[in-house]
Amino acid sequence: MAIKVGCFALINPFRILDAQLQQIQDWGFKYGDVTDNTDGACLGAEFGFTAVASLDANPFDLKRMFESHGITITSYCCHANLLDPAAPWRYGTAQIIKGVRSAAAIGVKHVITTEGEPHTSFGQKLSEKEMVFSVREKLAEPLRVAADHGVKILFEPHGPVSCRMNLTEAVLHECDSSALGINLDTGNLWLGGGEPVEYVKKFGKKIEHVHWKDMPKDLEHQRGKVFGCGMALIPLGAGVVGIKSVYEELVKAGFHGFTTLEVAGEDAVKGSYKFLKDLGAE
Repeated sequence: MAIKVGCFALINPFRILDAQLQQIQDWGFKYGDVTDNTDGACLGAEFGFTAVASLDANPFDLKRMFESHGITITSYCCHANLLDPAAPWRYGTAQIIKGVRSAAAIGVKHVITTEGEPHTSFGQKLSEKEMVFSVREKLAEPLRVAADHGVKILFEPHGPVSCRMNLTEAVLHECDSSALGINLDTGNLWLGGGEPVEYVKKFGKKIEHVHWKDMPKDLEHQRGKVFGCGMALIPLGAGVVGIKSVYEELVKAGFHGFTTLEVAGEDAVKGSYKFLKDLGAE
């Protein structure tokens, strides 16, 4: 089975999710993630200027919306703040659990999360050991729920823990859950100071989804200081991440699952899709 390529469903600003899905359908994609989401209601979604999906809505309505555009949902994105103190206004454990339950209800096997960069003095002062414990504690219940629902939570490079291989290994070890895997984000990992090819060599068997991004050379001075970004502005192959080598290493590791382009701009998206198809992706 070939590596399958989908597209981030946040392409155009101030457009509802249905319009975002229409856009990626028009570009020829058959796969996509549930990207921006929250629990409860969202004013912007009600009044037509944001693509936010509610984790409290009927997930089958979401499934039907995607299917109406010929798009299969491949994951729920539940990127969280796992290093700052838990609070009602922070996306964290409760929202990940809702994402897991929603995904399970409609047969989606993967929920993607990360720890993010801390914004409070509490989070910023954590030692490495404390950061690993914070991630473990906040994922403990989501992982139990995921295991019972037949869903995998995938830990993505997008913070000071997940962009370091030794700390990622510590999280996997401490969580000790068959429901925990990895989502490789090529651009985030590189920007956070990691080496994507070495990462795949280390964790290849744990990688079950990929977010594709390339990064320009002029961001090299930011490596290890910034731990990720939402989207790349250049097509795959135009930057310095070494996407072709990463793809080849994934193939060697036996990866043949779903992947998602996190790229902005029509030309960059289409160019990235062609780049991956030329390498053998679907």
